[in-house]
Amino acid sequence: MADYASARERLIVGLDVPEVDIARAMVRTLGDAVVFYKIGLELVMRGGLGLVQELAGQGLKVFLDMKLLDIPNTVEKAVRNAAVSGATFLTVHATDRKTLTAAAQGAAGSKLKLLGVTVLTSIDANDLAEQGITRSPQDLVLDRARLAHACGLHGIVASGHEAKRVRSTLGPGLAIVTPGIRFPDNATGDQARVTTPQSAIADGADYLVVARPIIADPSPRAAALRFVEAIASATA
Repeated sequence: MADYASARERLIVGLDVPEVDIARAMVRTLGDAVVFYKIGLELVMRGGLGLVQELAGQGLKVFLDMKLLDIPNTVEKAVRNAAVSGATFLTVHATDRKTLTAAAQGAAGSKLKLLGVTVLTSIDANDLAEQGITRSPQDLVLDRARLAHACGLHGIVASGHEAKRVRSTLGPGLAIVTPGIRFPDNATGDQARVTTPQSAIADGADYLVVARPIIADPSPRAAALRFVEAIASATA
């Protein structure tokens, strides 16, 4: 039998909107269909950090998607401050050991869980080649996932295209958070490596991040419940 309560915990809805009041209205619209939200750079620049504390105070979970990358001292202090915001997850680019180690030190002793961003789902092999990286997205994701795991991070962010390989290589101890989730009838937008919720779950994803297919839908709550149902059916 499908476990809808558990499925709700695995859906993270991205509040990719320009203003806090719009985000609050979306949270009210979604109601108890959603218990986990992502707040990213767009909203953070318009007061979104306060909203993190607000939502956490309501008993909701928040994924603070900051994608930190800076000198170690700055990363450590930024993570330490994020740890008191009430956020459940915080992202750090998994590009090097110094950054990840500093992040882990900043989160030490707190409940904050760190996720290493491997390769953005908007990036494909051509984009990597422009950066002078000859490795495929799949190989680079696995390398960075290994590094994040070695540095003590709780999980990684990776597309559904790489989730299966990461899971089979690193086992169950590393949480996999997968953005770029779409149903076949959803527009892909600026995402290059997308997958369906059923495929992502089957390949080992623990959490699915969905923004536009829900918040841009004429009926956001119904759209969210459709994703919850898909997760539930995939894990039944």
